[in-house]
Amino acid sequence: MNLVETVVNEHLKKSVPEIRPGDRVRVHVRIVEGERERIQVFQGVVMRKRGGGIKQNFTVRRIGAHGVGVERTFLLHSPRLEKIEVVAHAHVRRAQLYYLRGRTGKAARLREKRMDGKKVAAAEAETATETAEE
Repeated sequence: MNLVETVVNEHLKKSVPEIRPGDRVRVHVRIVEGERERIQVFQGVVMRKRGGGIKQNFTVRRIGAHGVGVERTFLLHSPRLEKIEVVAHAHVRRAQLYYLRGRTGKAARLREKRMDGKKVAAAEAETATETAEE
């Protein structure tokens, strides 16, 4: 392994949730305003996922005030990202959901995936143990 790879591997996050396009996520971002620092939550649908390694990023879209669509791209391994919560999964047949940009209201809804109760309980237990280890 060369020097660049070792530096990159040091900055990769250990526990990153599995997110896919169509997932509804809640992203907690650290915002710095002058001397103060706070956490801002951005909740929406994952439109796309790009890149690999430390350059991996994903775009989240939500409908803001007065029906205006807001898209924000986050670096997956950024130190500014506090945590990512997956709220729900959806059935999608595309890797990039750009068609959501032209839709509003009920037309912008995605069909939600039903999760087996045992799988959900196992996933929650796994995330609980990961957070306890940190």
